[in-house]
Amino acid sequence: MAPATGIAERTNAPRLGRWEQRLRRPFRGGWSVGVESGGWRHRLISRRPPGDEEQSSLARDAVISQATPAGASATSIALLVSPAPPFTPKIAVVGAGPAGLRAAEVAAATGAQVTVFEAKASVGRKFLVAGRGGLNLTRLEPAEVFATRYSGPGQSAEFWPQRLAELAPAGVQTWAAELGIETFAASTGRVYPRDLKAAPLLLRWVRRLRQLGVQFAVHHRWTGLTPGAPLRLHFSTPDDTRTADADAVILALGGGSWPETGSDGAWTGPLADLGVAIATLVPANCGWEYPWPPEVLAAAEGQPLKSIAASAGGQEVRGELLLTRYGLEGGALYQLGPALRAAAEPVLTIDLKPEHSLEQLVAKMGPVVKNLRAEARARWRLGDAAHALLGLCEPFADATALAAAAKALPLRLTGPRPIAEAISSAGGVRWEEIDEQLMLRRVPGVFVAGEMLDWEAPTGGYLIHGCLATGAHAALSALGWLRKHRDSAV
Repeated sequence: MAPATGIAERTNAPRLGRWEQRLRRPFRGGWSVGVESGGWRHRLISRRPPGDEEQSSLARDAVISQATPAGASATSIALLVSPAPPFTPKIAVVGAGPAGLRAAEVAAATGAQVTVFEAKASVGRKFLVAGRGGLNLTRLEPAEVFATRYSGPGQSAEFWPQRLAELAPAGVQTWAAELGIETFAASTGRVYPRDLKAAPLLLRWVRRLRQLGVQFAVHHRWTGLTPGAPLRLHFSTPDDTRTADADAVILALGGGSWPETGSDGAWTGPLADLGVAIATLVPANCGWEYPWPPEVLAAAEGQPLKSIAASAGGQEVRGELLLTRYGLEGGALYQLGPALRAAAEPVLTIDLKPEHSLEQLVAKMGPVVKNLRAEARARWRLGDAAHALLGLCEPFADATALAAAAKALPLRLTGPRPIAEAISSAGGVRWEEIDEQLMLRRVPGVFVAGEMLDWEAPTGGYLIHGCLATGAHAALSALGWLRKHRDSAV
């Protein structure tokens, strides 16, 4: 299409003050508007690129005004209107987990030039690890309940409700369906791919990214950043060091769990060098240690504690636990992680029979006065692990003492398992270091997403959903920031 040119004249004006001219032209690629008066030329407006209906409407119906410098004596002013070059920002995404890949997808879909940098030889390695458990993508439950699953010191009460409004659980299912992946919801509300595998989804996801023009640079370990325009990223590669420039940067380097996947927390050093405050990365959704006596391990190692209630710090959850050689694992324990970490001496209290009251348990024992624990195994239908745990509290004076132990069995835990074994981590970039758009206050143009932020959530679909939601939000925020700064510079 040939460039369009519009001319508006105002004549016989000895001193030119403010004027307005409404322009109506087909919008494609943005408009560049200039003002000429004698030898004076001033760029007035450079509107936004196609693809944004609101911004396109503004450009189609632009009101242009300009205050002429005092003393101007020209008798005419010409408005020269021509299409501006398309806005193609250069965005670097560092980290190729679910948050980074989603950020790249959202940014590239708007026409941005996106490069994903990854330290490992391939992308999505932690995503594939999550696939070992069937790849729980999200969970179908009310948004007001879903939002309460996320915690972290200093985070805004509105942050997660806003992210869930942008990406609801049904939206994650739609996204997967668009990739050609059918999902289903279990009775618990947990959403999985129909084939319970991560690899097919990841392969289709990467294919879509390549179709959008996303470039991948693997074997690039991020080592630092130089602020400025453009932002300069520093990497180490197997052969040398390298730099790359970008108009905006999205950091999505993960937390500190499963370091073999690339999520090793090494990014804390470069960000600390920039003055960014970081909460220490600690294990979340992890096992906790307890020194079991040999007889307990011999009887119950690897055995589950089913349909129990566990409590710590005034919080109680229902679920299951697994007795291991080093202590305990399981979803009920993961949900209590923040409360246990906050305690000087973490104590986990287990109700082995939450569906029965103490009185009901005593009644089930009948007239039994000897071999109480052995009798309770049959009368209360105790599994191997529950029966073994009651042995920690022997001897029992009577059935009431036995029932009291079953309803509130205390375990003084010695600490969490190492962060390398944890499913996820807590800690990260403190919330006061970022604005509502996830941009670092100290380094404009740099955005943070995923587990790098100081939040945590239990297993059950909340972790991947949180990474997808923050990745998308960071990408949209980066694009908005770039447009704002482009317009202000025109």
